Order: sequence, then structure tokens, then C-alpha cells
Amino acid sequence: MSKSKSKDPCKIAACRIQTCLKEHDFDEVKCYDVIDDMRQCCLKWHKVSLCCSGIQLDRDYKAEKVTAEQERSNQSKK
Repeated sequence: MSKSKSKDPCKIAACRIQTCLKEHDFDEVKCYDVIDDMRQCCLKWHKVSLCCSGIQLDRDYKAEKVTAEQERSNQSKK
């Protein structure tokens, strides 16, 4: 008989972050949408998800992505 283990509700989101980072040479800015999806999961499940330990719940990753992309665009114009 198998033991019933509860699955981490944010594990899929955590795996998506790892995949995104690998695909984008570990450029976090390019993965901020995926990281924010993880943050949304952690807002709901942070008390039971071990995957949420490194996620800053008060950080707005999507807004930071826009700012970072604007800065990169300005840098490339110089």
C-alpha cells in the first residue's frame, strides 16, 4: 500500500521558473512573469508550500519586468 502524501501546491510553478531560467540563460528579468505566477501561488499557499521559501510575497515582479525592459531599451539606444 502506498502512503498518501500531500503534493506541494506550488511545485509546478517552481518547475516552470527553473525551465524558464534555463531557456533564457538564467536572466531573471525574462522570467518575471513566471516568477510572479509563483508569487501568486505562494500568496495563497505559503503556509503549506515548501517551494515558497525564496519568493518575496510583497514584490511586484511584473512591474519590475517593465522597468527593467525599459532600462535595457534605453541602454541599447546609447
